[in-house]
Amino acid sequence: MNRWTQLTLTRRVPMIRAASLRGFTSLVEELGGDPKRLLKRFELSPYLIASDDELIPIDAHDSMLDTAASELHCPDLGLRLAAVQDLSILGPLALAIQESSTVAAALQCASRFLFVHSPALRVDVEPDPHDRRGVVALTYCKDLRESAYSRQGIELGLGLFFRIAELLLGGRIGLRSVEIPHPPLSPVRRYTDFFGSDVKFGRPVAAICVDRRVLDECFTDSDEAVRQFAIQYLTDNFTDPGNEVRVHVRRILATTLATQPTLLHVARLLSMHPRTLQRRLADEGTSFDRVLDDIRRDTAHRLITTDDVRFAQVAEFVGFAEQASLSHAVRRWYGMSPRELRRTTNSRMSH
Repeated sequence: MNRWTQLTLTRRVPMIRAASLRGFTSLVEELGGDPKRLLKRFELSPYLIASDDELIPIDAHDSMLDTAASELHCPDLGLRLAAVQDLSILGPLALAIQESSTVAAALQCASRFLFVHSPALRVDVEPDPHDRRGVVALTYCKDLRESAYSRQGIELGLGLFFRIAELLLGGRIGLRSVEIPHPPLSPVRRYTDFFGSDVKFGRPVAAICVDRRVLDECFTDSDEAVRQFAIQYLTDNFTDPGNEVRVHVRRILATTLATQPTLLHVARLLSMHPRTLQRRLADEGTSFDRVLDDIRRDTAHRLITTDDVRFAQVAEFVGFAEQASLSHAVRRWYGMSPRELRRTTNSRMSH
């Protein structure tokens, strides 16, 4: 069973709308690659991604982007995809954003409902990281407690965020700088040409920094009645998984695994009685032990298959007292030893 299928079947993994891959097939073909082969490697059906509203695992989505960029020698793949996409990839959320009266209202709507596109992604308005007067940062983040960091995924998302802002404002976004967490993947000139601004790398968070006054810009053709209808549709038809107790428990466990966290410890952090926490998790069809096992499995898999970490260190990081416990757990999860898991996964990713 493929890793992506296995994760999807065993727990509710973070997903993303297939619309995020709009333009991917034609771009891969243009670069001389075989999109069907790439999709098959990550268990993504061509028919699935042809439908904007289908959901796919964001880990598979991002890993495929990173793999395609590497194998096709196209370091700016994320930016190229962003260049052919627009607001419509956000589906029902696009209408609510488009009919907002101001930029601030549009951003508030995007922040509230971006989970409809993917619960692993978030946009927000934060203070300028360089303390420039009259400047704010429009941030674009991926929840790394739920899914691994992807350079191409971040460049695609940030590039699209920038393009949407430009399209909504007719290019009048008062851009002061662009912040990217990783080192440049392409020549810096490629970034400055795309964004038309100074680009800073190795920053704490991905962001486009703009004049604060832009938030007050009005959209003269907005329709409040249509906006309210769109928001009501989103509210009635989509539930934010971030509100589930199991998600809060996962987030706590993701940062405390090495300390061997207990139900009592997590309940205290959530200001709940342990029995209340157990009951709330049961109402969501899970338990503390199951959530703990899930986050251990996912973290161990990431460390074993994507990082050159000694197995004893992996065991310690995920809260096992000894390496033998890790080996037993990996066999239970995947039917093989940690060494076999690393070897088979790396072999699959290289073909």
